[in-house]
Amino acid sequence: MARFLTNKHILLGITGSIAAYKSADLVRRLREAGAIVRVAMTENAKQFITPLTMQAVSGFPVHDHLFDSAAEAAMGHIELARWADLILIAPATADFMARLATGMADDLLTTLCLATKAPIALAPAMNQGMWRATLTQENEARLKKSGVILLGPAEGDQACGDVGPGRMMEPADLLQKVNELFRTGTLAGCRVLITAGPTHEAIDPVRYFSNNSSGKMGYALAEAAREAGAAVTLVSGPVQQKPPAGVTMLPVVSAQEMYAAVMRNIGEYDIFLAVAAVSDYRSQTIATQKIHKTDGLMSISLERNPDIAASVGALPDHPFIVGFAAETENVIESAMQKRQRKNLDLIVANRVGDGVGMGSDDNEVTVLGEELTLHLPKTTKQKLARELIAIIAERFKK
Repeated sequence: MARFLTNKHILLGITGSIAAYKSADLVRRLREAGAIVRVAMTENAKQFITPLTMQAVSGFPVHDHLFDSAAEAAMGHIELARWADLILIAPATADFMARLATGMADDLLTTLCLATKAPIALAPAMNQGMWRATLTQENEARLKKSGVILLGPAEGDQACGDVGPGRMMEPADLLQKVNELFRTGTLAGCRVLITAGPTHEAIDPVRYFSNNSSGKMGYALAEAAREAGAAVTLVSGPVQQKPPAGVTMLPVVSAQEMYAAVMRNIGEYDIFLAVAAVSDYRSQTIATQKIHKTDGLMSISLERNPDIAASVGALPDHPFIVGFAAETENVIESAMQKRQRKNLDLIVANRVGDGVGMGSDDNEVTVLGEELTLHLPKTTKQKLARELIAIIAERFKK
């Protein structure tokens, strides 16, 4: 079961091999596993399978030209390289391996590979003699040394009639290999409790006040922590997000309910991520009937809600605590003060607005800790979550 591919951005590169006929099936399987797949093809690849076929199975236009004015206006090669969580070249010919191994960028696919920060995986496909050739073996070693992942090749009958190594792995096998690339194991054996989303503070039976939190960051972190091998519990306020697979859900509504759920369970966990945008105040009294409008002003008396992160930080034997601070000004200074005041191990600070933060699909943050100030540039919350979990795992183990 490929359960780590949900919402992953896979850029599939196709080069000129007869094995390209398998690429359509591979895209179908990746999408069925929950991945979002875009396709880039070389000119030679189009001799074996058409862009129209790959567009139909992926659901997106195919990228096949380095200099494409229409693509540059929408998703150019640099943006496409940033979009990808993984670049998978399947099939990867001997020619493509040679060009990538020497750092060439003479077409769209090699340019994407050089421009991306995402992992690159190749599924080689070639004649057994070409695979065994000394130069191909040297290119394989050079690619592995530079961090490129090789998936296969498999052995067996080949289109030319030969038998031996060089076959592209079957799509079902590649699916499982790609799935495992997202299983990091950095938090294996750890128990992680995460709060996410907003809280709703009732005023009367039909009204409440809240904030703009969508829960996307907390849910992305829950998924990333699960991929890292942790047992994850998510205490979530009211959101529209789909619960991540394999995560224990504790739904709540108000800040007091979230506080109670966290404090009741916190002793069982190694790491606490306080991601939720918890309402600082609640109505002192909740009307039993709907409040009807009248002329003039209306007053509501507010009282403080408990500070969940600070309450966990005050425990004598507290877990590793990561707080989140969404600010509109003095972002770093305010976050540093919060970290000290609440006794947090790390705090993740971000400025709200300009297309990042609450409600957005993207975020840009700075991670602050003891002798640590690390800026993570704007990217999707899913990518950012995996980066944050890697940092949290490293600091936790220290």
